[in-house]
Amino acid sequence: MAQLLKNNNLTTKQYSNWKFLHLYFLMEDIKPNKNLINRPPVVVVLGHVDHGKSSILEVIHDFKITEKEAGGITQHIGAYEIGHKDKKITFIDTPGHEAFSAMRSRGAKVADIAILVIAADEGVKAQTKEAISHIKKADLPFIVALNKIDRPGANPEKTKRELSKLEVLVESLGGKVPSVEISAKTGKNIEELLDLILLVSEMEELKGDFKKTAEGVLIEAYLDSQRGPTATLLIRDGTLKIDDIVGTASTFGKIKILEDFQGKSINQAFPSMPVITLGFEKVPRIGEKFKVFPDLESTKRSIKKEIKEREGAQVLFFEPGKKVLNLILKADVLGSLEAITELLKNLPQEKVILRILKGEIGEINETDLKLAKSAKAKILGFRVKINPVAKLLSEKEKIKIINFEVIYELSQGVRQMMEKVIPPEVVRKELGKIKTLIIFRTEKNRQIIGGRVLEGKAKKGAMVDILRDEQKIGQGKLINLQKGKRDVEECGVRDECGILYEGSNKIEEGDNLLIYTEEREKGEL
Repeated sequence: MAQLLKNNNLTTKQYSNWKFLHLYFLMEDIKPNKNLINRPPVVVVLGHVDHGKSSILEVIHDFKITEKEAGGITQHIGAYEIGHKDKKITFIDTPGHEAFSAMRSRGAKVADIAILVIAADEGVKAQTKEAISHIKKADLPFIVALNKIDRPGANPEKTKRELSKLEVLVESLGGKVPSVEISAKTGKNIEELLDLILLVSEMEELKGDFKKTAEGVLIEAYLDSQRGPTATLLIRDGTLKIDDIVGTASTFGKIKILEDFQGKSINQAFPSMPVITLGFEKVPRIGEKFKVFPDLESTKRSIKKEIKEREGAQVLFFEPGKKVLNLILKADVLGSLEAITELLKNLPQEKVILRILKGEIGEINETDLKLAKSAKAKILGFRVKINPVAKLLSEKEKIKIINFEVIYELSQGVRQMMEKVIPPEVVRKELGKIKTLIIFRTEKNRQIIGGRVLEGKAKKGAMVDILRDEQKIGQGKLINLQKGKRDVEECGVRDECGILYEGSNKIEEGDNLLIYTEEREKGEL
């Protein structure tokens, strides 16, 4: 202290005042924001298809999700809020089927905690590994939920060892990842899973500022035929109120209606809440961030560039002579449309190029039919209705509309359409070889000869290549076949036979005849 006083020419009293002010401003810099409050954790549920993600959520908050799904697969991202021990938890349910890789990735990015669901009777699968990759990439704390523990083949210890090979070491094996053995069927240890979520949440010290204007992520969107553009927002921070002006990268609007996840009207929403909103000018894109703006003008200025880029025409170039399949896609919600588009991109396109002329949400209408007619496109619908006018036009113009309920069935349908576009391939199948022994008769373009089958077999109606000194000198067709003066369909190896040959090239004694068929096989991708 003495040296400090000397260097700065300070008296003891001045030093005391300086020290007080220094400490005051230092404390002001680190003083916690009084508006910060503990917020509920946002939990994403990840794992392999059919390992029980939706069933777990059903047990937790009594939502009969599984019964509403086609083929038992969750088709859309949904967010749900539940209460446990006087605290709230928000769950994001991401689809488990492979078609939804991109959506699962986004789900992980908006969450605070992940639940990795693994069926204890099946262990680690391909999508389990993918889910682990998403979790690590997003740097999320997570809990391993070993489901279906009630099944006879359940082997949780084996599953834990499989996880350890993927550098996921659970606490019971000396690691840091908490795990719990549960059964969505019997409800075993579901309470313990919720306790673990709250424990991890406390350790993460999740906070939100309720006095800020809201910001967050858009997790679902669709066009309601009666209410207009409808979006589900997950509030990451701040408070969202009715009449707030909200903007994303693609659109904006004034919040007219605000509902909780159960559809009940509310006036404001707080951090970690999933809310349904009405008021956007058009349907926003899933995964976009949103925030509240002071007025419409500043909102428009902020997103003008992004809107222009998104609405700009896309020019596509194709190799000359390549087969192209044009598609028009209509889906129920943007989540489905995005997943379908992503899945179709992964179909092999070396032989047929897949071109999506139009991808929208909403019912199939007259405009879609007119575009399909002019572009010779197929119309695919996913869980959408067909406008009555469009239905009449499709029947009149004989334009086929195909509707699907399950995404992977749509993918298979498109694959079959692509294969029909590919010209059938002519495949040659070798049958056998005949040695020419004698020429009985020669006419203008026909010959009757005698020979012996050296290899394989000879077959009536097959094609013939004439080999002389091992060189092909011509070809023709085996019109008829005789064995012992009787007409037969086939002759086997070492059989002597009579052949009625037809072709422009003449066969001579000693020539070898290669017998083969040509079959047209349907094109494959």
